[in-house]
Amino acid sequence: MSNYDVLNFGDYFCDLIITGLKEIPRLGADIFGNSMEIIPGGAYNLTTALHRLGVKVGWAPRLGNDLFSRFVLEQAVREGLDTSLFQVYDMPLRSLSVSFSFSQDRGFISYMDPFPDLPYETLIDSQQPLWVVDLPFQGSPDVLRLVDRVHQHGGKVFADCQYITTTLESPGLTELLEAIDIFAPNQSEAFQLTGMDNPEASGAKLAQYCPLVVIKCGDRGAYAFSGSQVWHSPALPMEVVDSTGAGDSFNAGFLAAALQDQPIETCLRYGNICGGLSVTQRGGTAAAPTMDQLKTHL
Repeated sequence: MSNYDVLNFGDYFCDLIITGLKEIPRLGADIFGNSMEIIPGGAYNLTTALHRLGVKVGWAPRLGNDLFSRFVLEQAVREGLDTSLFQVYDMPLRSLSVSFSFSQDRGFISYMDPFPDLPYETLIDSQQPLWVVDLPFQGSPDVLRLVDRVHQHGGKVFADCQYITTTLESPGLTELLEAIDIFAPNQSEAFQLTGMDNPEASGAKLAQYCPLVVIKCGDRGAYAFSGSQVWHSPALPMEVVDSTGAGDSFNAGFLAAALQDQPIETCLRYGNICGGLSVTQRGGTAAAPTMDQLKTHL
């Protein structure tokens, strides 16, 4: 019996988001934005977005006794998240991202302390989730064994690679794509992996390995690829305030629809609605919708 619909292994970040910049930060220039927020980020975004959609989600972040960890824990409790799987250590585990956000994309400058190992196998065996997200995106034998362990318990794996510098030629990466159930990079990540410069070609290439590939393309909407089949769903026309966390919100909508056994077109639509609404306020979860709010946009 599964304890959770989704088990999230992603780490927390504390996001310092600056918006309203006139240009991209560069050396030798002191550039001011017109607003700033300090909010929980990283896997907190996906966890909160799923929680608001009514998905039973378990999150296993590693937290310390530092300022950033305590802030994220406080916000998680305030949001009403299930904290029973939190891994809390009596040591600093700082994880900070400074985000400079523009209308169509954003950049990060990040720092993360060395974190203790997570008990992945123990949590997979004890919780037996329907879906696992945010396993390490690397083609190592250890990760492939974790994916197999999820499948042994009847679960599935959803992977979002969170910008990488590897390619399909990297050792073990195609084997990982063949093992997971859904791969959902954004457009720049898909281009990096495949060496191609358009989503249709990138998706077709990735679909040679993974059963279902979803590519998030910002204001161009989202594509899905399975074998020779291709789906596209347009983005919502929204005035963008901050795009931080839009991909996480999309993933939450897509997974919520997949848990309802909705068709691919509907999964993409759920994702686009959640991602589109998320950019209308600053921060990754400020505008994350409930299921009732999502359905008003269907």
